[in-house]
Amino acid sequence: MDRFARLVADVLDVPMALVCLVESSRQVFPGMVGLAEPWADARRTPLTHSLCRHVVTSGRPLVLPDARRNPLTSASPAIPDLGVIGYAGMPLDDGAGHVLGSLCAIDTRPREWTARELDVLQDLAAACSAELRLRIVSRHREQARADEARARAEADDATGRHRAALERSQLLLRAADALADTTGLADVREQVRDLAGSDLKPAYVGLVLVEGGTARRLRRMVDVMGDTPMGRTHETYALDAAWPTARAVRENRTITVTDTARLERDYAPEVAETFTALGLRTAVCVPLPGTVLPLGALVLGWDHPHEIDIVEQAVLASLAGYTARAVERALFVDNRVNAAREMQEALLTDVPSVAPLDLAVLYRAAARTDLVGGDWYDAYPLPTAAQGWEDSTAPAVLALSVGDITGHDMRAATLMGQVRSMLRQADLDHAGAGPARAVGALEHANTALGLDASGTLVHAHLRPCRRAEEGSWELTWTNAGHPPPLVVRPDGAVDRLDRHDSMLFPGLNTLPRSEHRLLLPPGSLLLLYTDGLVERPGGDVDLAIDATGRMLATHAGRPLDALLGEITDRIAGPDPRDDIALLALRVPAGPGTSRTSGGGV
Repeated sequence: MDRFARLVADVLDVPMALVCLVESSRQVFPGMVGLAEPWADARRTPLTHSLCRHVVTSGRPLVLPDARRNPLTSASPAIPDLGVIGYAGMPLDDGAGHVLGSLCAIDTRPREWTARELDVLQDLAAACSAELRLRIVSRHREQARADEARARAEADDATGRHRAALERSQLLLRAADALADTTGLADVREQVRDLAGSDLKPAYVGLVLVEGGTARRLRRMVDVMGDTPMGRTHETYALDAAWPTARAVRENRTITVTDTARLERDYAPEVAETFTALGLRTAVCVPLPGTVLPLGALVLGWDHPHEIDIVEQAVLASLAGYTARAVERALFVDNRVNAAREMQEALLTDVPSVAPLDLAVLYRAAARTDLVGGDWYDAYPLPTAAQGWEDSTAPAVLALSVGDITGHDMRAATLMGQVRSMLRQADLDHAGAGPARAVGALEHANTALGLDASGTLVHAHLRPCRRAEEGSWELTWTNAGHPPPLVVRPDGAVDRLDRHDSMLFPGLNTLPRSEHRLLLPPGSLLLLYTDGLVERPGGDVDLAIDATGRMLATHAGRPLDALLGEITDRIAGPDPRDDIALLALRVPAGPGTSRTSGGGV
């Protein structure tokens, strides 16, 4: 929370910034910058000193050029005691319509807030709200686990009936935990089957979902582990069909079946046939609650007479509720992730062939399928005329980029495509000006067009040397807050190109981008990569970068495609938490060039 406050203070250039949560009798500051004593030490004030409470009450932003001149705030003790004059506060919400507090920027003098400043503050408030929601979810999960522990201790002295109730509670706790982590419909189906099968002991577990469109049909989720023939024979049917599941969805109530005679009387002939073929004696169809209409039905069947008491009805209703939320999330995530990954794959084009260089790339998605990153690589030749060459037959100058747009969602993937294209355009429009000029032009367009893309990147130009250093190439690069490129020299020494400027963030960088040069003699190897390769919770980034450099030096003579795959497997592991993009380039060794490192050529 303090980081959010510092970012507000830095970006908006204000002396004071607060992450403020409003309670019934006070406001507290989990994040703050610039607050004077004694308030800074206490991290709270009475509500009499709170301007943020007006944000919570209204649910809307509060923007005051001068708090002393606004009737709502002119008498607030915050003006003399805290020095609040200029104030801009954006709501922080829990995602369910409840405003918890505000993210506010405070000036000690009158301040005319610009639209750009308010947009940035609103974006930061959205990010801060997301962090608060994660903490709320974590707190709820911890509370659920604490409740389970208390229930387990109490159940030690309880009767068998109490023990059965505990088992049902454990089922719901596991359902809340397991279904919260599902990432697709097949995963939801499998988790529901495992959860219900372990405690309720049904002989059959099914999931039927409503399909959209004017026809509105039901589709049975076929188990990826192998379903009964019935599951495929009756995979789809109309919502008005004479099936108990369809009736449960239409009437939004639980339907229980206890005998074949009732099925033959009330439903279609194939229903009784299916019931008998599955060997069932009791079945229950529980609607999956949706925002307006049920999303489908959860079906459990037993091969013996099974009495469903009030406690079990409540358990089934709760399990259906957890399942419905998981289905909604899976449908939403599947649609967005599929679209984002297709777009991402379409943008990550094949690299060009630029003789005599050896060039290879690798993109590996995060292990979690619901994460779509903004990582990218790019390589393209620049026209020799655009680079100041008089001889049009001269070797092409190669532009290289690796970058990472902030976020793990559809917007990040979309912004990645726009940034990648804009950087290419900037290279072509600023002929011969170098990579720093291209990145500067990208930043100008990003700000002017209100794209609001943020992240890191390395952008480089590789130019063949034409005179004294025969076979060498000159690397010119600029680094916007990105992990340092690695260069393995012909003698096996590894260089970290650590020099960099600030990351891409609208309004953050006001200085021209710096540019650096390095000669790559024959036999050199260059690696550009995104942070997914070297960053992991609890790990040391510098150690991971050093380990990557050692692998490069040891195996520098291997084919680049194989080398990139092995580096990713060894450094990031088989299940990376973030997307990874790698770009490697080798300058071919000339006559008499040799390596002194182990495994060299």
